[in-house]
Amino acid sequence: MLSWTQAVLVWLAMVSGAVLGTVEQELSPECRRFLYKGTPPTGLERRSLRNICQRYNQKARYLTLYDTEGHIPVYSAYTFKRSEGNSQNDVPWMYEPQLSLLTETGEMQPFPRRYTPMNFEDAQAVLEDYTNAILYERGALNPNAHQAQPDDKAATYTLTNVVPQTWEFSAQAWKPQEQVIRKRLNNYCHGTAYVVTGVITSGRMIRRQNINRVAVPAYMWSAYCCVDYDRNAPFNERYRFPVFGHYGINDREGGEVVELSVQKLEEFIKKTTFVEKNFQIFTDGCVAPAIQLAEN
Repeated sequence: MLSWTQAVLVWLAMVSGAVLGTVEQELSPECRRFLYKGTPPTGLERRSLRNICQRYNQKARYLTLYDTEGHIPVYSAYTFKRSEGNSQNDVPWMYEPQLSLLTETGEMQPFPRRYTPMNFEDAQAVLEDYTNAILYERGALNPNAHQAQPDDKAATYTLTNVVPQTWEFSAQAWKPQEQVIRKRLNNYCHGTAYVVTGVITSGRMIRRQNINRVAVPAYMWSAYCCVDYDRNAPFNERYRFPVFGHYGINDREGGEVVELSVQKLEEFIKKTTFVEKNFQIFTDGCVAPAIQLAEN
């Protein structure tokens, strides 16, 4: 006979295994469609990382690689949708049941009106983590300004898609850059634009009740890949296709965002944080197909 304590431990192990099984170890086709050639960034290997196929209203919306120790996403990968950049602000913040012991549902859910943080917080951030973090706001890696349909916009409001951003950096640098990218892809990308937006952590943490809870990024970075683009675009835009990137320092100075080639962005990331030597955001570097000349 098992003791009461042993029985509880066995039950927790069974439940934990069942729930973690819903977090995708092998990416499904419905979530690979948010990745260029169906291939995720390479060179990111840690035991604490989980692939979350972000589902909302019975449909996969984008992919997130989530760090269950730092309680933030490492990156979110999504396909850009042409839009006017309008925000949708009437959506409640959600959590990821795939990282919770409470349910095995595969869809993000709003935080219950009355809930106990300890039921959610072991593997992900909760609302209370940001309540007294007065220096930071919740910055989305997949921003709703890059989505068009209401459900796609709503799906960005999960804490597994956000990181702490300083108010100054968010307002003065990062959100304006999101609009720059939105306008560029709206105007000059004719096909699908694949976007990956990620973070470089610093060791800083948001603390709650004297416990380290949420990692604070030192840098934000993003890159897009669009192989079907307007070859007649002005040169100052055309040279930023088919692939380009940018990064910025997440501090209270609200500094500038640096645009650069994805190759140089990858080199910067390799120098600034721990990734494998084979780290690559887009497989084969996102090479545009050669233009086929019409025969005479």
